[in-house]
Amino acid sequence: MRSHCLMTVLCTASLSLSACTSPSVEHTGFLHDYSVLKQHTSPSGHDVLGWVSPALARGRYTQAYLAPSQFFPSAEPTERIPLSTLAGVTDYYDAALRQELGKVLPLVSTPGPNTLIVRPAITRVATSTQGLRFYEWLPVTLLAAGVSTATGIRDQDSEIATEVSFEDGSTGEVVAEVMRKGTGVALDNSKQVLTADDVKVVLDGWASDLGKSYVAIRK
Repeated sequence: MRSHCLMTVLCTASLSLSACTSPSVEHTGFLHDYSVLKQHTSPSGHDVLGWVSPALARGRYTQAYLAPSQFFPSAEPTERIPLSTLAGVTDYYDAALRQELGKVLPLVSTPGPNTLIVRPAITRVATSTQGLRFYEWLPVTLLAAGVSTATGIRDQDSEIATEVSFEDGSTGEVVAEVMRKGTGVALDNSKQVLTADDVKVVLDGWASDLGKSYVAIRK
């Protein structure tokens, strides 16, 4: 009986660990072409998937139009991720992007000639149980770790992902694409409500990297 219980804990813990450490990002269909994306390192040192057309460097963009961020696919509120959180995430993302893009290009209210259109989407906002730390694989602590996972009292990661399309304001041609994910503030357990504050540091980082990347491309 004890060996069966231990095996159950091992299986549960292994599944939890693999689910939390997967580096993959799902393709949602928001971007025009995922096949061109390559792994790069962002200015802040994080891994991102991206593609830049030579047309972006050649483009004589004198201004930028920031389309309102959206959830793609559309997100339904839940008890742990209520409507206030969803609205707070997009509102804050828009504000962060406006602040950082505004440092490198004047922002306009409507797209037009010589305009770089930036279309951001939030493609995932979720929580997941944190993986086991190395010391929790010891036999003495493994059972306790498995119990805390099963009862929902383990810390939870706050996860968020984005995809951003950059388009020419005159032709509609896609000139760049970016896809990345991040982890915000850890939640105490599986009942704690996720708020926009928990992922603000991630959104700030994305916006900052976007502005710095554009400057680097145009040099």
